[in-house]
Amino acid sequence: MISDINFLLVGNSRLHWAKYSKNQSKFFHTKKEQKVPENIDLDQLIWASVGKIPDFLLKKENELITKDIQLSNLPDFFGVDRALASIAALKIIENPFKKDLLIADFGTILSITKLNSNGSIIGGQLLPGFLTQLKSMEQNTNNLKVPKKYNIPVKDFLIDTEEAILKGVINSLNGVINSLFNPAKDILIICGGDSQLMMKSLKTQKDTIIAPNLVMEGMIIHHLSVKKLA
Repeated sequence: MISDINFLLVGNSRLHWAKYSKNQSKFFHTKKEQKVPENIDLDQLIWASVGKIPDFLLKKENELITKDIQLSNLPDFFGVDRALASIAALKIIENPFKKDLLIADFGTILSITKLNSNGSIIGGQLLPGFLTQLKSMEQNTNNLKVPKKYNIPVKDFLIDTEEAILKGVINSLNGVINSLFNPAKDILIICGGDSQLMMKSLKTQKDTIIAPNLVMEGMIIHHLSVKKLA
């Protein structure tokens, strides 16, 4: 019986943690400058990274990379987070009609990955995520600031500048999803730190599943499958 295993995904802006114990998983997230959470044994920690490695020591032999993931047509240069999300989607998403899986990971980057029901990678798209777009407008203009609250307006045309910024960014992200997602052929899986926010604003929720911790679930699924084969 496999129990009490800790996992870490080093993201671009946060650290994503998972604990697997007695067939149950718990997930939490910390800022990069925070200390290692209590009861985390770094010598045993299974980890992967898509961002800058934090200051504490991570054992290279415990690192999970894209080459370790068994998926058809998966390039080695694909982000390990996208690969892990893909194996999790294949494992946990019910797909009786054998539709393609369209994974939208709303984080620092919105990464979109499409694969078929047999687990073969079709491809995807990458674009700036919600907060990245907001920060970019602040950094590249004199008068636009990142809103302090993310209350997405219902109306399409706004007078207030902060509301106009929020609505514009949300519409840009939604527009990409709406242009790629075909409910007749696809199942849309939404994950990542901004997944709850985006789910509220999507126009279509047919054949749409929200799984905020999909990547971390993929880490656990992969690790357990390897241990089972060992």
